[in-house]
Amino acid sequence: MKKIGVLFFTFFVFISVILSGCSTEKQAAQGGGKNGGTKVIKVANYFAEDHPQNIALREKFKKMVEEKSGGTLKVQIYPNSTLGAEKEFYDGVRNGTIEMGIPGLIMQNDIPKMGVPEWPFLFKDFEHVRKVLNGPIGKEITADLEKKHGVHPLAWSANGFRMFSSNKTINSMDDFKGLRIRMPNIPNYITIGKLLGANVTPMPISEVFTALEQKVVDGQDNPIATLRASGWYEVQSNVLESKHMFSPNIYIINSKFWHSLTPEQQKIIEEAAKESANYEFELMEKSYEEDKKFLEQHGIKFTTPSPEFTKQMQEAVQPLYDELFKKYDWAKDLYERIKSEAK
Repeated sequence: MKKIGVLFFTFFVFISVILSGCSTEKQAAQGGGKNGGTKVIKVANYFAEDHPQNIALREKFKKMVEEKSGGTLKVQIYPNSTLGAEKEFYDGVRNGTIEMGIPGLIMQNDIPKMGVPEWPFLFKDFEHVRKVLNGPIGKEITADLEKKHGVHPLAWSANGFRMFSSNKTINSMDDFKGLRIRMPNIPNYITIGKLLGANVTPMPISEVFTALEQKVVDGQDNPIATLRASGWYEVQSNVLESKHMFSPNIYIINSKFWHSLTPEQQKIIEEAAKESANYEFELMEKSYEEDKKFLEQHGIKFTTPSPEFTKQMQEAVQPLYDELFKKYDWAKDLYERIKSEAK
């Protein structure tokens, strides 16, 4: 009887070891963060599915993260404001209901330095932008983001140089007068539009097509890649190549989620974000002539402003700089350092 009991006990231990081993193997296969399990990363943005932002996310970020993490991280991309307009999905990343997002600089209302890259007529070209944002100045600009908003910055990407599209030709400063322009609900944007002489209507990007179609507004400002990808060329006739502002986007991740990851996973995500953002920069820069050709074939007339007209636009927005330099003791120095990087 005693022998049977010993055999039974031995058999029980043996089975327990096997089951424990299977469980360990399963956890190893699932991986995950510090607490184990596969981690799902939802990435929200407001761009159309075939916009360079989402092409880069699919071809670079998702692929790299899932492959390099051995399946312990899974990426789900939500384009075209699927998880809400910019403010909604940005707030979602802040409160942790969404792991990642690629907003514009909507946070500049609370963190003024985040608005610096969108100061008017600041950057010379794409090379100038990349040099500034990917260097010490870019880190300086994002320094307060995690502390104040609970989101960790990963990489700068490009929306592009903004231009005005409209239902009439803009050849001079006079053509801005009375023009109803949609702009994002950000103070600096609204001020720029008003200083140029337009009537500004703030609204989310998700509402722009309908507003243009129903003639609630006469035009809007965005890079032409967005004009093409969002189909707005169907309800617009003209583009002024004003390049009045460069709009970057930024890869952000919820801080609590970020700190729940292992150092290896953090490294994978950070490297993938930078690779994806750099690829998107390249796509945006290379696509300009192709996008312009496509839009011209679909009836869009492009107007290149004369040097005199460009100078007049720059002079018109100077009061914004005067106000910024007066309001923030760091503003003029930062402006001059950014300008000096173009030389």
